[in-house]
Amino acid sequence: MKALFKHPEFRLGVSELAAVAPGIAAWGLMTGVAMVKSGMSLIEVLLMAILVFAGSSQLAALPLIVAGAPMWVILATSFCVNLRFMVFSAHLRPYVMHQSLWRRMAFGYGMADLNYVLFTKRFPHPATDAAGIQAQDAYWIGSCGMSWVSWVGATLVGIALANSIPLSWGLGFAGILALLGIMWSLATTRLRAVSAAIAGAAAVATFALPLKLNILVGIAVAVIVCLVLEKSAMGKPAASARGTGDTA
Repeated sequence: MKALFKHPEFRLGVSELAAVAPGIAAWGLMTGVAMVKSGMSLIEVLLMAILVFAGSSQLAALPLIVAGAPMWVILATSFCVNLRFMVFSAHLRPYVMHQSLWRRMAFGYGMADLNYVLFTKRFPHPATDAAGIQAQDAYWIGSCGMSWVSWVGATLVGIALANSIPLSWGLGFAGILALLGIMWSLATTRLRAVSAAIAGAAAVATFALPLKLNILVGIAVAVIVCLVLEKSAMGKPAASARGTGDTA
């Protein structure tokens, strides 16, 4: 670990994440304020700030907690909002399989959206040699560490100043802008762009549903439609090949 902290890639990971840290901090600050004003106890707020470390699911769960929604609705909403991390995990698996289980869990805990974008941009493919693996690990720790400090630090400040910062300031809009930037950077194929458009349209169309269930509907509709589109697209080449063979 000492070698990783001294590695040039560690400093690069910190510096690249620092460029977007103000947006993360603004979002974390508003999340801290929102958690306190949701009526949660101080212990619950502190534990959620430090352990959950997932801004989008926290902001999705808070209104449901305030509204007294059933636990299954809160858990299902948080699960669906964080489904993207299953995709991130599948992609990042080859980068971390050289580590022990507890280190993989620690690395996974620190990986957030912007870290994923910056990391995969810096290292498009997993390294196969010891020097390359060490460079990837050092960058990962630097980037995720900076992200964690920015988010948790700002959230704790928001908790401390909750009675002085009104929600009307709209600092949470910084989080929306950050997610839009992430979505834009990840929409690298036509199917991904279509899935984002379908999810947004479905969520808006069902906005009147209680308990923020429009979020679940948007995700479910996008997944179902895109699975059908992907399956049909995969079937076309096979059909074409069969047709060519029959003609021959």
